[in-house]
Amino acid sequence: MTLSSDALEQHWLPFTANRDFKREPRLFVRASGMYYWNQNGDKILDGCSGLFTTAAGHCRPEIAKAVNEQLLTLDFTPSFMRSHPGAFQLANAVAALTPEDLSHVFFCNSGSEAVDTAIKIAFAYHLARNEGQRTYLVSRERAYHGVNMGGTALSGMVKNREAFGAVMPGVLHLRHTLLPQNRLTRGLGEHGVELADDLLRFVQLVGEKRIAAVFVEPIAGSTGVIVPPKGYLERVREICDRFGILLVFDEVICGFGRTGQPFAANTFGVLPDIITLAKALTNGAQPMGAVAVRDSIYRTITESAPDGATEFFHGYTYSAHPAACAAGLATLKIYETEDLFAKGRELAPYFQDAMFALQDIGVVADVRGFGMLAGVEIKPGKAAGVRGADLQAKLFDRGLHLKTTGDVAIIAPAFICGRPEVDIIVAMLRDALADY
Repeated sequence: MTLSSDALEQHWLPFTANRDFKREPRLFVRASGMYYWNQNGDKILDGCSGLFTTAAGHCRPEIAKAVNEQLLTLDFTPSFMRSHPGAFQLANAVAALTPEDLSHVFFCNSGSEAVDTAIKIAFAYHLARNEGQRTYLVSRERAYHGVNMGGTALSGMVKNREAFGAVMPGVLHLRHTLLPQNRLTRGLGEHGVELADDLLRFVQLVGEKRIAAVFVEPIAGSTGVIVPPKGYLERVREICDRFGILLVFDEVICGFGRTGQPFAANTFGVLPDIITLAKALTNGAQPMGAVAVRDSIYRTITESAPDGATEFFHGYTYSAHPAACAAGLATLKIYETEDLFAKGRELAPYFQDAMFALQDIGVVADVRGFGMLAGVEIKPGKAAGVRGADLQAKLFDRGLHLKTTGDVAIIAPAFICGRPEVDIIVAMLRDALADY
């Protein structure tokens, strides 16, 4: 399929240099398994599971069939004062994967909406406990928590914030944990646990009962794969417990098997109070996000309202959309029947070995990774991010799709990936990096 330049003009692409794209468009026209095809018919290996979304591979017929049957049976139902069976079935299926008692699930349509929903849940919870003075939120430098106004305020990536003013007051940022001492460290770094004590400073700054929640990506993905130091998440959890602060894990990227277990909370053995999730929930086949909360949070909010009254004034027209629920149920069934989390866990050591082998290339400044997620940082060129964008374009033209943030190439293949595909990814990366 070829589109004229006029046909490209009206669409405003997100997170894209639109003028450059429309001069030289790169379009996907179909996909299957581990591969895309572009508008010229060229085959392109997907090294990033779409956008961390498609962990079971592209165009799964089981998901397409489930969505088709759902749309022919019940295409839409409001979720305000109404629902449908699939919403409850999917909530139960998600709750079967979430750790311990994070057993209540609120559905939305994206990771961004999940984060803003979690913010509202945290405020509502503390208000129901007669601690409505807890109005501060804590995030981290280099954090990415979506692009809605709450998530933008939480963001610690400057370019995602600078055009939008203060967005939302009362947000404090912990220092990030990307330390030079941990350079080229595979897995959790040895240095940086003390950075969690920034949270203690914030408690002392604003008061012991003023912070509502701390938002943490267990592995910071979109910023360029920052793996936490040993003991860091445990230390944050300890401080939150001491001062009655909710701990929110943003697992939009690292949930659903990316770390080898259903969630990074399982992998790292740290239990949050709330988990935000999206992306791989439906294998990218339908837009959907969700928030899983502890039973005590759900009970506190719902039991604070009079009988017959709405307890939580929040929701979306498309919350628990029937087609998205059908896609989610089909996706979770694939993960289970094909044991894809275990397959990813088994491939992870080979994948990480392959990624860290790239450190011998002169332009490579760092390699970071855990499970089926890795970041390869290259030395900047004339300006930060220019080489990263150029690398992404070069790789597309060579037949490899991945994401870059700044000068970091992010690799996160689907769990149906095998060693041959890992070898191709590494060979293409090595070939493209040799140009610098």
